[in-house]
Amino acid sequence: MARTRISISLEQEQAERIRRHAERAGMDVSAYLVHAATRQMAETEAIEEQFAGVDALIAAAEAEAAGVAPEPEAAAEALTEQERREVEAALGLIYRTDGASVRPGEAA
Repeated sequence: MARTRISISLEQEQAERIRRHAERAGMDVSAYLVHAATRQMAETEAIEEQFAGVDALIAAAEAEAAGVAPEPEAAAEALTEQERREVEAALGLIYRTDGASVRPGEAA
């Protein structure tokens, strides 16, 4: 198999650190860098494969959402008193305006 040369530029400190690590691993710098890059690529590909289904679901949801017209905002006057209290309670949980540290579903 034909070999290809790739030239990289890095700081002297980085180069020395890589040399030391390669030496400890019993490899020359080229073999060490190829090993590190190959390992990183395999890890990235495994992660991408693992999340491919989730990424596809997100893309489909985003595409669907792009075609949905936003609902008109309800004026505060159009809400019932109960709905207003529910909105205020939800905003209180989000912004912690109620001062409580209780999570939804937990007893106060």
